Amino acid sequence: MSQTYTRAEVAKHNTEDSLWFVIDSKVYDVTDFVDAHPGGEAVLRQVAGQDATVAFYNLHRHEVLAKYEDDLHVGTLEGEKPQVVNPQPGDLSTVPYAEPLWLTPAYKSPYYNDSHRRLQKAMRVFTDTYITPEAQVRELDGKKISQELVDRMAKVGIIHMRLGPGKHLHGVNLLDGAVKGEEFDYFHDLIMGQEGVRANARGFQDGQLAGMVIGLPCVMNYMKDQKRRKAIMDEVFSGKKYMCLAITEAFAGSDVAGLRTTATKTADGKHYIVNGTKKWITNGVFCDYFITGVKTDKGLSVLIIERGEGVETKPIKTSYSPTAGTAYITFDNVKVPVENLLGEENKGIYVILSNFNHERWTMACGTIRQCRTIVEECLKWAHQRVVFGKRLIEQPVIRQKLAKMIALCEAHQSWLETITYQMCNMPYKQQSQYLGGPIGLLKMSATRAAHEIADESVQIFGGRGLTQTGMGRVVEMFNRTYKFDAILGGAEEVLADLGVRMAMKQMPNAKL
Repeated sequence: MSQTYTRAEVAKHNTEDSLWFVIDSKVYDVTDFVDAHPGGEAVLRQVAGQDATVAFYNLHRHEVLAKYEDDLHVGTLEGEKPQVVNPQPGDLSTVPYAEPLWLTPAYKSPYYNDSHRRLQKAMRVFTDTYITPEAQVRELDGKKISQELVDRMAKVGIIHMRLGPGKHLHGVNLLDGAVKGEEFDYFHDLIMGQEGVRANARGFQDGQLAGMVIGLPCVMNYMKDQKRRKAIMDEVFSGKKYMCLAITEAFAGSDVAGLRTTATKTADGKHYIVNGTKKWITNGVFCDYFITGVKTDKGLSVLIIERGEGVETKPIKTSYSPTAGTAYITFDNVKVPVENLLGEENKGIYVILSNFNHERWTMACGTIRQCRTIVEECLKWAHQRVVFGKRLIEQPVIRQKLAKMIALCEAHQSWLETITYQMCNMPYKQQSQYLGGPIGLLKMSATRAAHEIADESVQIFGGRGLTQTGMGRVVEMFNRTYKFDAILGGAEEVLADLGVRMAMKQMPNAKL
């Protein structure tokens, strides 16, 4: 908008027939918007003809201004320029501690090279442009992820990359050449895990094919029929078919050995007949393939079961959005070909355990990134919220809360990167031997940190931190949903015990 005005000219527009005000040196005509203002007419009339910058940001997020920019913005103040940062898709935040140190100017890291920076930039642009807008809508309406977005992700290799490094990435277009599949390592994987959760929609985060991330590796690594293995992988990587991991039951969560779903072989030995139930299965409502833990005659086995006769799924209401597709699954005399056995019969525990480290590490990536987002939200709010005549940031008690949150966030990012470096330099067998405990402790500690950060953030935001819309919506979402990461993939107590028991195995005969 090229039209300019003086403050004196704006001040004249304070009547019933003409209501203007200024926000960050931009002039807005809200005369025809008064009746439609969600907060009522009086609030706007109180700032008619005035500079409403402080009042606006005391009540609204910056995105609200962007929403009405085209309709209400009529000009700018003469000789003045906007001062408030207006983020664009792909931008790094300039708020202190809003980005990990390796993305912060003046700081260096030995872990990341140019390919990591290209991937981070490309993934952030993709997330800001395509994922976030849909995530916010789906989180509210509860519908499953659109096929259009799934197709977009498949086209640029995002679905492939979410499974981590491996031959499945070789020769694949990864975000238009941001990184080659052959050079994709666990730091690239970390970037995908952290950038992908920035949409701040926890239900959609899981609805965005999280079941595939933990289910498909079982097919990749343990399906014996190579032709069928490739066909299923192609279906899932292309986004044409969806997959989930169906292990947990009402009877057994972390106690995998306590599963009650049974698979009994037919007399001719060509099929299994599966009976039982599964509960809290992410993406189960809409998936096509169920990677299912079952009891066979002498132990635990894993089958890939296709949706069909005898398979019924029902949605479960949880603390986050139905867009996650959380399901209760019933298997009623489901006939499954023996060729659908993954790994060896009665040795399915190895199939299930094989991906636990990567799953838990990925969840830690997401939790730590979400904690950082909350730090950014609180720093912004503390600088713009005015109460008792001063900004929140001027209160020592608020600075103490922020210090605690920042320290927790930075410490866990550093720990995450240390473990990621080990993953890059250990073959899978060594990872299984040495990293199961540390990864378990990292995830446990990260979700404990999330607990503290969620608690402090709500105290900083007050009532807004309990409101699903407006200024505190990101904090409210985090406070309501951070517990998912403390339970899924192994409860905190189970992982804490695992970490110590793994250490006990390495304990020498040392005495005080």
